[in-house]
Amino acid sequence: MSEQLPQINVTSARAKRLSYHSACNAVIEDCQLADFKEKNVLIQTLHSGISRGTESLVYQGKVPLIEQTRMRCPHQSGDFTFPVSYGYACVGKVIETQSDVTRIKKGDVVFILHPHQDIFYVSEDACNLVPEALPSSRAVLSANMETALNAVWDAEIENDQNHMVVGAGVVGLLTAFYLKSHTGHSPVVIDINSEKKRIAEKLGLSFHTPDEFLSSTSTEMERIFNTSASEKGLQLAIESAAFEAKILEMSWYGEKPVTLNLGGAFHSKRLQIISSQVGHVAPTKRKTHSYSDRMQEAMKLLSDEKLNCLLEPEIAFESLPDHLHDIFNNNSSALCQLVKYKNA
Repeated sequence: MSEQLPQINVTSARAKRLSYHSACNAVIEDCQLADFKEKNVLIQTLHSGISRGTESLVYQGKVPLIEQTRMRCPHQSGDFTFPVSYGYACVGKVIETQSDVTRIKKGDVVFILHPHQDIFYVSEDACNLVPEALPSSRAVLSANMETALNAVWDAEIENDQNHMVVGAGVVGLLTAFYLKSHTGHSPVVIDINSEKKRIAEKLGLSFHTPDEFLSSTSTEMERIFNTSASEKGLQLAIESAAFEAKILEMSWYGEKPVTLNLGGAFHSKRLQIISSQVGHVAPTKRKTHSYSDRMQEAMKLLSDEKLNCLLEPEIAFESLPDHLHDIFNNNSSALCQLVKYKNA
């Protein structure tokens, strides 16, 4: 028997969304859906994900004024002076479409860059079809994997190079995981939190704290990815770099200043520090890959069930505000917090 999709009155539907009302203060609030426009689809959310990077800055009210336009995410409601609904890792089921929608059909599971909300309308173009074999829970990592993929493209990797990833958060671990599958060689993963070793090893990655790395090897790295959002992490990358190495800076620091020592061998080694950001497809792929192509490739890279170790045990959407303090705690080792909705 085919699954029965819920019936929703698209002219009067209301939704529940997570809204940050002030720094470190969030609620689940009722909201009216916008008009059901041409080429729209109605999504009922199954899972969303919280990564402890940019969303923690939003939660803490630390998005700089000069960055607030660039920091907006698709379908964001409000702005960073509060209240604001923010998020970019949502997976849901299509439960209604307008008649002019051609690519998406009822029952499809899709990934959308959308804040945490139980039902919503988006355009057909905003939907990325999730491969049938990819669970909706793991699909919340799609935007993070897309960031990792784009950074590896930016790095112009050669398979015989030594690679290092500084920062064992979600994006760092996905970057290292993809590097290993792409090149066949395991990169070195560095993090100050030794608890991350357990996760790295589940993914078949070599893990060291900075002190362990500096004391155990003299190997210099040709490609280094800094995802630590730390000036010490970026300095370690510089100090570990080989001649003419490329350092991919993937962190976003908000309003935090960064101080580096660019003396020593920085110039004699002809080092490059390259900003890698997912807002644009890497130049080497821009002529052959659209944003949609890149996202589809990223979702295919999530097929390995070992990546489930990046997901924290799911929390019910309705109780999410009660957990945010712990999720965004600076001392937390949490990776991607999985949020489950009623119909998942």
